[in-house]
Amino acid sequence: TGALSSLQRQLEIQESQLRRITSEKEVLQKQLRERENQLQAMSAKFCSLREGQKHEEMMVTMEKENCSLRQVVTEQESKLAEQNKLISELQGTVSQLQAEVLTSRYHIHKQQRAQEAIQSQAETLQHRELQTRVALECVTSRFERYRSKIIQATFSTAGSKPPQAEVTDEEVLEAMQKIINERMEFYQMLKQKGVK
Repeated sequence: TGALSSLQRQLEIQESQLRRITSEKEVLQKQLRERENQLQAMSAKFCSLREGQKHEEMMVTMEKENCSLRQVVTEQESKLAEQNKLISELQGTVSQLQAEVLTSRYHIHKQQRAQEAIQSQAETLQHRELQTRVALECVTSRFERYRSKIIQATFSTAGSKPPQAEVTDEEVLEAMQKIINERMEFYQMLKQKGVK
């Protein structure tokens, strides 16, 4: 965005210079026309005075004025050619800056679309994360209830001492294995005695 603003400022400066130089060109053209009109007037005056008494003197004066006017006209034409060249260069610079502005706007628009896509993906991931957390909490709660029931069933059997502190999973597993082993032994003993 900063680059785009800088390009637009450069474009405005170049367009301002172009307008100023175009105005100067018009002034030079006006002066050139005035000099040409003066030259034509002097030529007409020369023709009218050709038959006068001071023909030679006026002819020299007119020739000097004509030479001076020709020199001014030549200088004005040279300046006009330089102004035209500068205008052409400025027009090329303006076109280049306009192309750079369009390119910068395209890149900014492209980045904005990419950012919107990333933002949409982030929102989707956040929604999925929330759903996963809710599901995890639900599973954790069910697991804790299930573990609590296992502990309660394990330590509520005859001959078992209720736990005095927090019971680890290994302790619960050992207590369950002990109950299973005792029942297997009792089953084998009954089987040996013939009791169904």
